[in-house]
Amino acid sequence: MIFETKRLLVRKLKITDLEGFYELESNPKVLQYATGEVKTFLECEEELENLIEKYDEFENTFWIYAVERKSDKEFIGTVALVKTNEEDEIGYRFIEKYWYNGYAKEVCGGLITYCKLVNLTKIIGYVVDENKASAKVLEYYNFKQVKKFISDDIGLPETKYELYL
Repeated sequence: MIFETKRLLVRKLKITDLEGFYELESNPKVLQYATGEVKTFLECEEELENLIEKYDEFENTFWIYAVERKSDKEFIGTVALVKTNEEDEIGYRFIEKYWYNGYAKEVCGGLITYCKLVNLTKIIGYVVDENKASAKVLEYYNFKQVKKFISDDIGLPETKYELYL
């Protein structure tokens, strides 16, 4: 276990997460504000295997973890802690059927606590401006807007947020 919240457990990904991981990564609605590119089952299997292998890499800076519900051990999404341009970026995504349950807010709070425990001093998040729900989550935790731009990967207006811990 990496950390837990009241209803959620954040842990390393396992190959048995493949079905849920595919449901997450093959849904265009889930990815519309991320890469925008859905993946096939085989692409998901390969990506999941690569993410699992990264846990053992020396000086890994790309951590993607599983989010599961404590109540039924159901895989519901992923959370990310990635070093980008010397900054520590957080992110999360959830399988569509688990939206609107407060999981993003809950896991973000847990992630902030975890980042403090591992002695990070600042975390950042990028949110496509159309993604009002994710912006609300970051603003709830007092992330400050620091930059507006057009994203390189999906060509949409995006905002960079930061939070000093």
